[in-house]
Amino acid sequence: MKVASWNVNGIRACIRKGFLSSLDEMNPDIIGLQEIKASDIIDFQRPDFQVYWNPAQKKGYSGTAVLSKKKALSVQYGLGDFIADVEGRVITLEFEKLFFVTVYTPNAKRGLARLPYRVNDWDKAFLQHLNALNAQKPVVFCGDLNVAHQEIDIARPKSNRRNAGFTDEERTSFSTILNAGYIDSFREFTAEGGHYSWWSYFNNARARNIGWRLDYICLSKRLQKKLRSSRILSHVLGSDHCPVVAEFDLTL
Repeated sequence: MKVASWNVNGIRACIRKGFLSSLDEMNPDIIGLQEIKASDIIDFQRPDFQVYWNPAQKKGYSGTAVLSKKKALSVQYGLGDFIADVEGRVITLEFEKLFFVTVYTPNAKRGLARLPYRVNDWDKAFLQHLNALNAQKPVVFCGDLNVAHQEIDIARPKSNRRNAGFTDEERTSFSTILNAGYIDSFREFTAEGGHYSWWSYFNNARARNIGWRLDYICLSKRLQKKLRSSRILSHVLGSDHCPVVAEFDLTL
């Protein structure tokens, strides 16, 4: 089973920049997409994929989607009773052996205006959701989590210390999620820094590799022995984020 995740920063724009060719190159069994910025379901003209779509109520903003080669047993949009999701940030698919969740975690925003909501409300509700699923069967969750977890996950940690995505509060909150029984798949294989999944469009940041690792594929600890690889596909263009992929000795 190959799992992928990609913040496409506008699915229509990403399609114009080669999304479908990149999808063929990755050849995932399932891919979570974030920041689709599209209210209507896009016709990918790919009958090999089931498409699940969770747009934001606000047009041209946020939203998530999942493309899966296998039809889900059930699907849930949002976080149910835990917290309202009018921004289309979560999709949960149930399969025979696991749950697959894609998430686009809220950004703390400039000046950290949304930091209290993000760490005190959203992250806690998301962890409750994961734990409720994990009590039934293992979980693979992926997406743009809008946090560089460790100093090695950001090119310039000192100058970004209190910027959105690298506050102590956000990093601690993500640690709390992982410590509840989940694994950051990339760090199972790669210990060093210098690997990023998002780069600013300014100052030629991508070519200079001045980036942040914001995109993750995580899994329940009891799936650890099934994990075979986890990579960042930094060569894949089409968005200010690049895709991340992980492979498992599992089938959906």
